[in-house]
Amino acid sequence: MSIKNNAKIKNPLIRSIRELLEHRALWMYLLCDEAKKKGLPPEEYAPEAIKRCGIYQGAELRKKAGGGDSLKGLKKTLFSKFAQWVFEMDIKRCTDDNLDIDFHYCPLVKAWQKQGCSDEEIELLCDHAMCGDRGIAESFGCTLQLHKTIAKGDEICEIRFVRR
Repeated sequence: MSIKNNAKIKNPLIRSIRELLEHRALWMYLLCDEAKKKGLPPEEYAPEAIKRCGIYQGAELRKKAGGGDSLKGLKKTLFSKFAQWVFEMDIKRCTDDNLDIDFHYCPLVKAWQKQGCSDEEIELLCDHAMCGDRGIAESFGCTLQLHKTIAKGDEICEIRFVRR
């Protein structure tokens, strides 16, 4: 495996939160794996289903943020201090129209690594999972740009929410 994904923050509470996210990723992997065994390629359903979840979550986040579409509200509601620790994030920029974040660790990738997934499988699972974030972006009237991802072997996930 060429994917490097090692956590630096070892706090017990943060590790517990990561385990919850790993469990979510495990469910996703096992659902996709079982579907594939039954002849249904995950790429035929997973991206759309996960994006629907993101759109739903995005609508809820907008309500929590006061109903607007400012990406400052998204940062406040989704990328709290705890989330920043869990994913070892650096918030690079946050305006009403741009939210630039670098993730240095991914619990989802860690879960797939624990299952023995190949680098190629992890990259595909990550792309499916990111459809949730694409749905959140859409809910805020934005697009999601992924210039780098840990799942592709990059050192970081370079996530950019950009107003259209």
